[in-house]
Amino acid sequence: MQARLDRFLSKHLALQRKAIKPLLASGRVRVDAVVVRDADQMITQFSHIELDDRILQQHAPCYIMLNKPQGVVSATKDPRHKTVVDLLEHEYADDLHIAGRLDFNSTGLLLLTNDGRWSRNLSLPDNNIRKRYRVTVDKPLTQTYIDAFAEGMHFAYEGITTRPVELIILDDFSAEVILCEGRYHQIKRMFGRFDNTVLTLHRTAIGSLVLDNTLSPGESRTLSPEEVTSLTDPANQ
Repeated sequence: MQARLDRFLSKHLALQRKAIKPLLASGRVRVDAVVVRDADQMITQFSHIELDDRILQQHAPCYIMLNKPQGVVSATKDPRHKTVVDLLEHEYADDLHIAGRLDFNSTGLLLLTNDGRWSRNLSLPDNNIRKRYRVTVDKPLTQTYIDAFAEGMHFAYEGITTRPVELIILDDFSAEVILCEGRYHQIKRMFGRFDNTVLTLHRTAIGSLVLDNTLSPGESRTLSPEEVTSLTDPANQ
């Protein structure tokens, strides 16, 4: 999210806007180590902003991969249950949000970040970022499931039809599901059309990022700059 520098300074210094221009003209304000005199300068939440030797803003972007265990809420706070943020030991933990939730009993790859633009790009269906899931179900799977998933299903409550979903049957009771959107309980509802209960649901990949096999349930790690970039690169979808 972008904002004008003069509005930021006015808010953080409790000064009227008319007092900001002389402050900037004096060369006392630096943005990312560069003196800025333009009140219209646009800044982001990750711009490093200083007044003289005083730091007014110092936020670094943060991108975390977590192997979500069963029985943990995909939320930042919950009065009754442990949340995925409770599993983290990170200096920016309180500023993080979840990029693509998993249900309480679902497991696997979960991404957390403080970069709203990045997480929005991950969630937009038009960006065609594929999410892969391993599911087990209560009743045997057949070709009929593959055809129905590939056609998309109409959800009357939302008045929408899902995009085509790829279903790869692994054995009678397990399959891989690949989709580019994430409607409310979408996978469970699609199998529900066949009166077939999803017993387990495990997310294995988002785009080019595959769940790190070295991470046990509940463990996490920071993504590399290359991983962060590749996730939203259309060439990798």
